Amino acid sequence: MMEEARKVRIGVSLCLAISLACLAPVTALAHGAEGGIVLLLPTGYYLAGAAFVVAITFLLFSLLPDGFARWLYAGIIRFPAVAAPPGAWISLASFLTMTVMVLAGFFGSRDPLLNPLPAVIWTLWWVCLTIAHGLFGDLWRVLNPWSGPLHLLRRMVKRPVGERALLPLPAVLGYLPALVQFYAFAWFELVDLSPSDPARLATAVSLYWCLNFLAMLVFGEATWRMRGEPFSLFFFLIAKLSPIGFYRTTERRLCVFLCWPGKQLFDLPPLSVSGMAFILLTLSTVTFDGFSRTFVWLSAIGVNPLEFPGRSAVMLSSSLGILLAFAALSSLFAVCVVLGCWLSGTRPMLPVAGRLIYSIIPISVAFQLSHYLTLVLVEIQNLGVAVSDPFVRGWDLLGLADHHVTTSFLFTFEGVQAIFNTQTTAIALGHVVAVILAHALMAESAAGTPAYKRRLFWLELPFAGLMVFYTAFGLWLLSTPRI
Repeated sequence: MMEEARKVRIGVSLCLAISLACLAPVTALAHGAEGGIVLLLPTGYYLAGAAFVVAITFLLFSLLPDGFARWLYAGIIRFPAVAAPPGAWISLASFLTMTVMVLAGFFGSRDPLLNPLPAVIWTLWWVCLTIAHGLFGDLWRVLNPWSGPLHLLRRMVKRPVGERALLPLPAVLGYLPALVQFYAFAWFELVDLSPSDPARLATAVSLYWCLNFLAMLVFGEATWRMRGEPFSLFFFLIAKLSPIGFYRTTERRLCVFLCWPGKQLFDLPPLSVSGMAFILLTLSTVTFDGFSRTFVWLSAIGVNPLEFPGRSAVMLSSSLGILLAFAALSSLFAVCVVLGCWLSGTRPMLPVAGRLIYSIIPISVAFQLSHYLTLVLVEIQNLGVAVSDPFVRGWDLLGLADHHVTTSFLFTFEGVQAIFNTQTTAIALGHVVAVILAHALMAESAAGTPAYKRRLFWLELPFAGLMVFYTAFGLWLLSTPRI
């Protein structure tokens, strides 16, 4: 009894300390947007309010009747089966589109704002497509640029190339190939001297496609796409958040259904350590992208934020910073799992972590939307202008060649306030969904055990504290001064 009381005191004290630190009033900070616009907003209230909503969500679901969260995720609405889209041909069209964009990168304008490739990769594909997966499901399954060429190759040689592996991908590697490739992608985006240079980006895209195409020929398309090609895995996991799901009933028929967001994650087994590391890396890199431009980080690495020397001067610190952000987030998650299992008396810990990690996915989508919102609003306009004349031939394919790209919405208090309100809503909603999803996942695992409600509360408490902290931290990243 004394041991139980001691655990309770330690757990409550630690989680309350984290939560109170996040909810404490802070001085209003300046919000920096694209174009160097700085307007004063009462960000202390935003931070406290959003963190409070997340904390209340945890307490509310802890007090609800047993089985409510599981009931919430139980139902689905099925629709009559429809004709399945010609996935191989859609993929082939995607490959041809990618080829045209790569050619534009090599032979189009040298100006990243007038060349369509940078906006297609960094805005349309990396940001918009990620969010689209959270809304509409696994679009990358048919949009990926490998399935179509592999299908065409099979028809030409009349052999099942890519369907049968020439060599087995060692099970001991887990998701390590995807993990390494995603780090390389993040390094290119955040550290490379000129990731938006059209020719340099076209070279990177071409090498990436060839590397993964060869890997699919050797290890099999299905295996490599789920364990080696990081964006097939990333988009697959993000798509499991979607309220829209589908599965094949026959070769040419597709059944579509609606469900509560995150319902499809319940069908997945607990992730391995490498799978958990992959999810944590996807979130930590976006987090570091925002943190690396703050005065706090630049001061820590000895750089004057008002006289930023350029990327070449911070390549080493940025490379290490990505790894440090990954290590910090992984450590926080591990501490939450260990502390939660210790307080609740749950064993073993690894399956708990492998299920709980799925709760991180809504936060990745929320950070993607909030962190890149202003970028998307500007770059989508640049994309329209660039696509109208991709090879600088004087064309006007979309009638937008003379369009004036505007950033006027960043020069008014109302515009910046609307953007920050949208970002705040995205961050808060993502963490609320994460807390609800964590509760439902843990309720499914702990159902039927002795003292079910009490064990579930202590199991979730440290993770809820982390969510409150990360909510406030995410909003701080958006509101603090940046270069």
